[in-house]
Amino acid sequence: MNQSKAIPVVDLFAGPGGLGEGFSSLDSGTVFRILVSAEMETSAHKTLVLRSFYRLLKNNSLSLDPYYRFCNGESEFPYEAQTLSTWEKAQQEAKQIKLGSIEGNLELNRILDKANIGPLKPWVLIGGPPCQAYSLVGRSRNAGKGDYKAEDDHRHFLYKEYLRIIQRYKPTVFVMENVKGILSAKVNGEKIFKTILSDLANPDEALGGHSVNGYKIYALSHPIVYEYNSSVPVNPHQFIVRSEDYGIPQARHRVILLGVRDDISARPQLLEKTNTSTVWDAINSLPKLRSKLSKELDSAENWVKTVRQHIKELRIESSTRNDLNTLASELNRLEKKISAKLDCGALRFPMQGVPKEQVNSKLTNWYSDDNLKVYLNHEARSHMSSDLRRYVYASTYASAYGLSPKGHENFDLKGLRPNHVNWETGKFSDRFRVQLYPKPATTVTSHISKDGHYFIHPDPSQCRSLTVREADRIQTFPDNYFFLGNRTQQFHQVGNAVPPLLAYKIAETVRSLLL
Repeated sequence: MNQSKAIPVVDLFAGPGGLGEGFSSLDSGTVFRILVSAEMETSAHKTLVLRSFYRLLKNNSLSLDPYYRFCNGESEFPYEAQTLSTWEKAQQEAKQIKLGSIEGNLELNRILDKANIGPLKPWVLIGGPPCQAYSLVGRSRNAGKGDYKAEDDHRHFLYKEYLRIIQRYKPTVFVMENVKGILSAKVNGEKIFKTILSDLANPDEALGGHSVNGYKIYALSHPIVYEYNSSVPVNPHQFIVRSEDYGIPQARHRVILLGVRDDISARPQLLEKTNTSTVWDAINSLPKLRSKLSKELDSAENWVKTVRQHIKELRIESSTRNDLNTLASELNRLEKKISAKLDCGALRFPMQGVPKEQVNSKLTNWYSDDNLKVYLNHEARSHMSSDLRRYVYASTYASAYGLSPKGHENFDLKGLRPNHVNWETGKFSDRFRVQLYPKPATTVTSHISKDGHYFIHPDPSQCRSLTVREADRIQTFPDNYFFLGNRTQQFHQVGNAVPPLLAYKIAETVRSLLL
C-alpha cells in the first residue's frame, strides 16, 4: 500500500479522532495521511495514539496481530518487540498539545516546519475548536454567572489558534466544524460568526498582516460561498450539515466550513444525500445487556425483581386510565420478558451469535471487523431503582405509541417525577428521552458522560441507557475503534467527536478538489 503520495492532514483539537478517521479511511489511507493530530485531554490523546498505531500497521502492510491481541484481551500492551518502533511513530503522530499555550504552539510549529508544510505542496487542515462557549447549553450556564463576560472568555477565541495555522502555513483546503450555536453567539453585542467567516476568508489581515492568500468559504449542503468583502449575502444557516441526510444514524446538526485557497480554481461538490439510517440499523446487532443496580446489592435476580416490581405497579396504575390502555398491554407482555440471563457487558465483551435478520447491510461493512473476538466498550451503566422505573416506563411508552414521553404531562404515574425544582416549567421536558428504533438518534453530546437520561435504550427488556459502544455506533465509529480512559471519559470523547462516516464523505469532497 503506497502512502508516499498521500496528502498530509493536520488535525487540530482532534478529540478522539473522528474527523481524522474519516479522512485517513479514504481508499485505505492512500489519498490522505495524518501528519499530526493535536489534542490536550489525556484520555482522548491515548485513544488517538492507539488508533494511530492501528492505522500505521494497516497502511504499511504490517501484521495487525499485536493490536488485535490487545483488543481481544490476550495481551497487556498493543505493541510487541517487532512493532515497538511503529508504536513510537504513533506517539509522534498523535501529540498531546495544548493549543493556545506558548509551549503547545511552538511544538506544533516545530512539527509542521520539520515536515516542510506550506503553500507549495497540497495539504489539508481539519478540526473543531472547543464549542462550550458557543453551545446553547454552555451559554445558558454562563448566563447564570453574574460576572460572566463573553469577551473575557478565551474559549470564544480558540478558533484563532486554528486561524494562526491557516495564516502561517497556508493549507490548500481546511475543514472547520462547530456547534450550530456558533451562529447566534455574541461577543460585545455582535454575532461572532460574521467575524469568524471574515477572519477565515482573509487570515493575513485578521492577524495584522498584509493579504497574500485568501480563502473562499463553502457550505457542504448548499451551493453557497462566502468571499471576503463580497456584496453577495450568504445565509449562515446554510452552513449547517444535517448528518441524518447523509446516512448517519443520528440527527446531528453542525456548522461545517470548507475553506479553499483562492488559487484553487475547482469548486467543491456538495455532499450527496442518501437513504436514512436509524437507531435500529446502528445498534440492533449488538448483544442485549441488562443495567446494573446502584446504591443496593446488584445481582441478576435483584435486577429482575426490581424491574418486574416497577412494571407491575406501572401496569396496574395505567390499566385504570383509558388513555394508557395500550401502555398497560405493553407492560403486561413485557413483565415476562425480563430475564436474569442478560449480562451487564464489559470493556471487552465476548461476541455472541447474532441472528442474520438482525444484521444491517447498510452499515455492517463500515462497523464490522472479523478479527475482533469481543465487542469493545460495551458495558451497561448502573442505575438507581427510581431511574429504572422511569427507563422501563419511557421505553415501553415509546414502544406503545412510537414517541418518547415528555415532561410532567407524560410522566404522571406514581414514582416517575424526579426531584427537580424545574420539572414543571417545560425547560426539562425531554429530560428522559428514549432513542427510537425506526428513526435516527438525537444528537449524541458530551452530556452523555454525566448520565444516560437523554439516551434511554429503545428495548424495554434491557431497561438501561446506551453503552459507549452503542453511542460509538450511532456516531459511526468502527467496532475496532477502542476508546481508552474510564467510562465517563469514553462517553465524553464519543459525544465530542465528528462522525467518522460523515468525515469520510467530506474527505471525498476534498479529494475532488485536489486530485
